[in-house]
Amino acid sequence: MKIIGEKINGTRKRVKQAIEERDAAFIQNLAKEQASAGADWLDANAGTAPQREPDDLIWLVENIQAAVETPICLDSANPKALETAIKAVNKTPMINSISMEPNRLEGVLPIVAANKCPAVALAMDEKGIPKTKGERIAIIGRMLERTRALGIPDGDLYFDPLAMTIATGNENGLIFFDTIREIRKQFPDVHMTCGLSNISFGMPARSFINRVFLAYSMQAGLDCAICDPNNQDIKTTMLAAELLLGQDKHCLKFTRAFRAGAFEKK
Repeated sequence: MKIIGEKINGTRKRVKQAIEERDAAFIQNLAKEQASAGADWLDANAGTAPQREPDDLIWLVENIQAAVETPICLDSANPKALETAIKAVNKTPMINSISMEPNRLEGVLPIVAANKCPAVALAMDEKGIPKTKGERIAIIGRMLERTRALGIPDGDLYFDPLAMTIATGNENGLIFFDTIREIRKQFPDVHMTCGLSNISFGMPARSFINRVFLAYSMQAGLDCAICDPNNQDIKTTMLAAELLLGQDKHCLKFTRAFRAGAFEKK
């Protein structure tokens, strides 16, 4: 199970302030915390106006790389910002995200192909997020036609079936799980990811919902999550799910984490 560390995101009030004030220490501390917790990529999202986003994103990249060696996930739909920031990365980044929306197909997808980057691919088009499993699978099929034509391997794509909050429809979890299973069946080489906490937005006791959602999603085939790698409940749920799904050979990962104190309440 891979983790994209979510915390360096300009939509968060304190991160936005750090970007505006060029508070490098704050950003570097977030990078170190997530890297030490085992994140496989660190999401870098400036979340600023298009005209200033290239400068802000490259500033984030430079400060993350000054603090850690963890690869970066460049999180932007702005081609200019991506083209600028990708020149500054030390390691091949992930790009978050592409979709069947025309602006992302024309602006972002060529950057993914040219730089041979793994990419998050959203199951949506210009009409928005589809309501049904069938519509999402159809979009993913169309997306794969485009990526394959550009020589992008299926294994470089991390499809996000888009978890919608359970607060707006109690079938949203089932749609998500069923979509993942069908993706696994039809397109076995792709990966799957999601913004883990989206499912619980607007609900009380969100951490409990997120943990159960994670376990069910992993059983369905999720192999990557955009989340807080420092969240102990999420990390221990992930370890237990990997164990029970036969993904932890000889139970070594779980046992080592236990001996290291991962399950002790903090």
